[in-house]
Amino acid sequence: MDPAEAIDGIYRAEFGRALATVARLVGDIGLAEDAVQEAFADALRTWPDRGVPSSPGAWITTAARNRALDRLRRESARGGKEQDAVLLTAPSEEVVVSPVADDQLRMIFTCCHPALSPESQVALTLRLVCGLRTAEIARAFLQPEHTVAQRLTRAKAKIRSAGIPLRVPPAPLLPERMPAVLACVYLVFTEGYFATSGPTAIREELCDEAIRLGKLLCALLPDDPEARALLALMLLNDSRRSQRRGADGELVPIEDQDRTGWNHAQIQAGLRCLVSAAADGTGPYLAQARIAAAHATAPTWDRTDWRAVVSGYDELSQYTRSPAVLVNRAIAVGFLRGFDEGLAALDDIADHPRLATSHLVAATRADLLRRAGRHAESVEHYRIARDRAANEQVRRFLSRRLAEVENALRRNPINP
Repeated sequence: MDPAEAIDGIYRAEFGRALATVARLVGDIGLAEDAVQEAFADALRTWPDRGVPSSPGAWITTAARNRALDRLRRESARGGKEQDAVLLTAPSEEVVVSPVADDQLRMIFTCCHPALSPESQVALTLRLVCGLRTAEIARAFLQPEHTVAQRLTRAKAKIRSAGIPLRVPPAPLLPERMPAVLACVYLVFTEGYFATSGPTAIREELCDEAIRLGKLLCALLPDDPEARALLALMLLNDSRRSQRRGADGELVPIEDQDRTGWNHAQIQAGLRCLVSAAADGTGPYLAQARIAAAHATAPTWDRTDWRAVVSGYDELSQYTRSPAVLVNRAIAVGFLRGFDEGLAALDDIADHPRLATSHLVAATRADLLRRAGRHAESVEHYRIARDRAANEQVRRFLSRRLAEVENALRRNPINP
């Protein structure tokens, strides 16, 4: 593989891990972020000639650590940096007594400090822990990129000005940090499950990382039912991963997937988590896990329990009025009560400002119109959706659907 292409994949997989490790070593998030960025710049300069190292993640982390220490040495040499000088002479691997043993999970709890707004906590974690770029975070939030960029800048400034420590809160304070932490982990998963931009719609490394963090959270706080519900949700949805792309690498919608190829061991693990979570509480992740379970246990697409799916979305809408949730509910309503009712439900949310630049509404409307046999109208909205889609694989899928509907129109122009 071309080193430049390899670096992009390594950036996505290793940025968060490298930053979390370097931040723990030098005690400064901003310094660590700059150092990791410089390490990747070094990789871009040197790997095309020398080749990709056998352990690129370790190479990046080491290079970033050296960059950070070089900067601290320069700063301390200018005087007035006694603390940095002390840091340079201290052992680099300080023993940390903490119930959180994972660097990235520790970083998530740090970013979710209550001095930061919930929106900033999530955005900062997605940037610093998971390595999502500002544009990707903006699409995950359905917000303009400049808004998210300003939020990230303010959050980092707040950490510096307020002296927010890079440490794990004591165990009694962990539960109050959990809602933001769970939100972060879930957004990591959703970005991996359906990437907002880039060459591929599925980012397996993010799905794996989110599930790994979900398992760590369940082990950390075994009495938290929402942590188990989130893990159930991720396991159930991820169980379809191998069938979501065909042999040609293109997306395969759930109704056309080979259900015998789903990961049934993962489905059973997800269902066990779901039962356990449902016995101890309620919450938004439990509602979503119930929806995922209805899909995962349906023997065929036609035998999907749409009543359970709509009920799950109704329950979920009690916790959040997210426009994405309401769009998905409109789809489920279409399958339960008829596509015209689905379109009516979509009309109720279509003008939401957070959906203004997204392809989501146009793609959903096009699909419901196609299923209702209103092909001429469907073509119009498929074109809009295709032109708005930021992910290349999603754009190809929409183009394929558009071609199918145009062919149907040519075969039967009298009944569009």
